[in-house]
Amino acid sequence: MSHIIPNIILPNGAKMPIIGLGTYQAEDEEAVATINIALECGYRHIDTATLYQNEAAIGRALSEWIASGKGKREDLFVTTKLPQIGNRASDVEQCLDKSLARLQLNYVDLYLIHNPVGLKGKNDNDVWPVDSDGNSVLDLDTDLESLYKAMENQVDHGKTKAIGISNFNSKQIERIMKTCRIKPANHQIEIHVYHQQKPIREVCEKYGISLCGYSPIAAPYMTKSSSDMPILLEHPTVNAIANRLNRTSAQILIRFLVQQGIPTIPKSANPERIAQNIDVFDFELTSSDMSSLEALDQGGKGRVFHFQDIFKGISRHPEWTFHSPY
Repeated sequence: MSHIIPNIILPNGAKMPIIGLGTYQAEDEEAVATINIALECGYRHIDTATLYQNEAAIGRALSEWIASGKGKREDLFVTTKLPQIGNRASDVEQCLDKSLARLQLNYVDLYLIHNPVGLKGKNDNDVWPVDSDGNSVLDLDTDLESLYKAMENQVDHGKTKAIGISNFNSKQIERIMKTCRIKPANHQIEIHVYHQQKPIREVCEKYGISLCGYSPIAAPYMTKSSSDMPILLEHPTVNAIANRLNRTSAQILIRFLVQQGIPTIPKSANPERIAQNIDVFDFELTSSDMSSLEALDQGGKGRVFHFQDIFKGISRHPEWTFHSPY
């Protein structure tokens, strides 16, 4: 069954489907199969990144879908992201050009700075650069203001319809807003019931920056810092609401975000779950349900994605997101 997904309106007037398909850790054939299933289910918002190393596979799936006559390019909303090895003003355009070539697109709908921390890769394929001790190779000269100006130029060149940021803190947002010509259309961050991000959401609301939440079901990643977190999908409060409404726990957690107008990008390679994750528009959570879920917020302790476990030594960078509490 194909679903029609509501949109939010970005500052540039573009419509961004409130649920998209996350593709982190989806590789090659899995990515192609996942995209095909998602498109059949009604997804039109696809989220990827150079860092995920699956843009070529996603591009193949999208190209075949368009060529088949099942849809048009303008029906899609495609987001990709500047790799951290490209966090220099001089590298932005060539990084986006390479993403467009892999995606087989003339433009993307949204191009994000993936992370404020810059890295130094040996070459374009070295997107996870580490030294002999396993530490991330940091580019300590990252200049976010000049980097963002180079992002603005990509809108001027027609290579992206909108630009934004990801994993920034409030101080970094304030700096961008003081110098930007085109304000960020979107800020993609981890948001879910355990980590509701209310302080940074208030900053984004102040400036009219829309949000997109990744990890909406708080699935633990391969990071040691998440190992002692209770599994949100199994929380009694979540399960009780799901049982009463005859829904899955994942649907409750996704509905919690979209009912607040927050776009989200759940990731799954399972056909049944891909379909279930967008089947959340024919029911509502009561005010009591929402209050019960809001009470589960753990603040910073609720994060399940810990960059310092993936990028060893990243906290030494002056632009490390968590130098600021939010």
